[in-house]
Amino acid sequence: MLDRGMIDKRITKIQQELRYLEDFQDFTFDDVAKDYKTHHVVERIIEVVVGYAIDINQHLIVEQGKGNLPFDFKESFLLLEGLGIYPKEFAEKISKSVGLRNILVHGYTKLDEKKFYSSIKDCYRDYTQYCRYIIDYLKKTS
Repeated sequence: MLDRGMIDKRITKIQQELRYLEDFQDFTFDDVAKDYKTHHVVERIIEVVVGYAIDINQHLIVEQGKGNLPFDFKESFLLLEGLGIYPKEFAEKISKSVGLRNILVHGYTKLDEKKFYSSIKDCYRDYTQYCRYIIDYLKKTS
């Protein structure tokens, strides 16, 4: 059974984090790349946003009977397309954010600062749309 309360809380948290991220969209590359505090805040916001979305994805997939844990985090975004939550093109685009999240969390490879900088606008745009898709899906299934 879907835990709509959990999903709603995660969506609210994502939306709060996106409002913080919005403040950084007009920063220059140097503003982000060369300032430790700014860089660190943006890193954390992106990490948290992707993490909350992964929680939602896993819950939807398991509760809709479309999979059992474990499946990888990238796959969780792709599997939502199969639930009719969003189109395949969106699934393929947003699933790439898991790679950035993994670099931020685990640090196993050097962060490409240019890609990181461009991810600010990408994350804001994609996760704003992600929230819309999840909210619409919940409305349809209620």
